[in-house]
Amino acid sequence: MNPLYLASGSPRRRELLTQIGVPFTVVSAPIDESPLPDESAPAYVERLARAKAAAGLARVEGPAVVLGADTAVVLDGRILGKPENREDAMAMLADLSGREHQVLTAVALSDGLHTQSLCVTSKVRFRAISADEAQRYWASGEPVDKAGGYAIQGLGAVFVTGLSGSYSAVVGLPLSETAELLGTFGIACWQSPVHTPEVTNPQ
Repeated sequence: MNPLYLASGSPRRRELLTQIGVPFTVVSAPIDESPLPDESAPAYVERLARAKAAAGLARVEGPAVVLGADTAVVLDGRILGKPENREDAMAMLADLSGREHQVLTAVALSDGLHTQSLCVTSKVRFRAISADEAQRYWASGEPVDKAGGYAIQGLGAVFVTGLSGSYSAVVGLPLSETAELLGTFGIACWQSPVHTPEVTNPQ
């Protein structure tokens, strides 16, 4: 079985792969993430996931499987990337306030001979967000490096009133679909023990 490399600097993706007991090594795979003219959101995230897998593969030696992934928040067909500054984050949160948006996450696996990829779409609904809340949320530091300017697994969870689709995909990696892709490359889940905190004297 070829070793697995994760071409991502995201701590969330590292945590998710660890959660399902898959051993891996992180490899740096910087790419140009600029959208192409008239490129659809699904095509964009899948192209980036495949590009990250290819870039990661170019940085490792010997037989290997590399996983690349990309996530985009989409509102009215518009891709909301990571906020450039405070004003950009405020505008994103104002646009998302009280509305439903899509979160697209693409996953790609490549061993140099074969590449497989897929895209998972989830729907997230936000309650109304006041300007004061948005300001305080920005001050927490959490929105800075998050697509759409929020983290569903973090403080941003207080804005979410509904989710249709894959929670793990919104965080950064659709675990069910990723496990299936890994299986096609001969990589099984649950290879490493997953530790659950013990509860002492439950009430």
